[in-house]
Amino acid sequence: MAQTTVAKTAPQTTVAEVMAELAGLEDAQAREVNERHGDDHGVNLGKLRAVAKRLKTQHELACRLWETDDTAARLLALLICRPKAFSLAELDAMIRETRAPKVHDWLVNYVVKKSPHAEELRVAWFADPDPVVASAGWALTIERVAKKPEGLDLPALLDVIEAEMRDAPDRLQWAMNHCLAQIGIDHAQHRARALDIGERLEVLKDYPTSPGCTSPFAPTWINEIVRRQQAG
Repeated sequence: MAQTTVAKTAPQTTVAEVMAELAGLEDAQAREVNERHGDDHGVNLGKLRAVAKRLKTQHELACRLWETDDTAARLLALLICRPKAFSLAELDAMIRETRAPKVHDWLVNYVVKKSPHAEELRVAWFADPDPVVASAGWALTIERVAKKPEGLDLPALLDVIEAEMRDAPDRLQWAMNHCLAQIGIDHAQHRARALDIGERLEVLKDYPTSPGCTSPFAPTWINEIVRRQQAG
């Protein structure tokens, strides 16, 4: 009689197992560095990515990890989730729940940008009264400026930046400044105005920049990237 082979399914990883593993990866020095940037966790991101690579995509586990409200767990959740599986309402709730800047950045860049709801959320978040939520709208707008500018009113974006960037809260100001630089870099017809706005507002002009890194001061940023593009 022929033997029937029964396929074995891998045991499901539990939230408790993952949380225990993350606790084991906790490093005091890493936490000290991360907390300087507002990120309340002590897990090295390289090691976190290694855990995600082993777990692969597990959307249900990702959702349960998100619900823990633990920063390291949420970062891991964003690496193992299925971005297109989230509804618009879920993504809107998630952006409003984020506390740590790194979670915010990864949620926008690794999940929302891959979602079929990205453009609808961009428009909704852009005008949100919460500056952190609005910064997500600006981050999605930067993506459009760089990759799909058709339909965007770039002069109107520059008008908003000119009027509001200097007094905007930190995270929103950073996103507006990035958008200003992106317009200046990618759209030569608006470069002179972008440079002028940056020079007059002086946002991030004195921001400490490590050797070998490009300053986030928009005129310096624009000129350096354009120089590299022209040289290359």
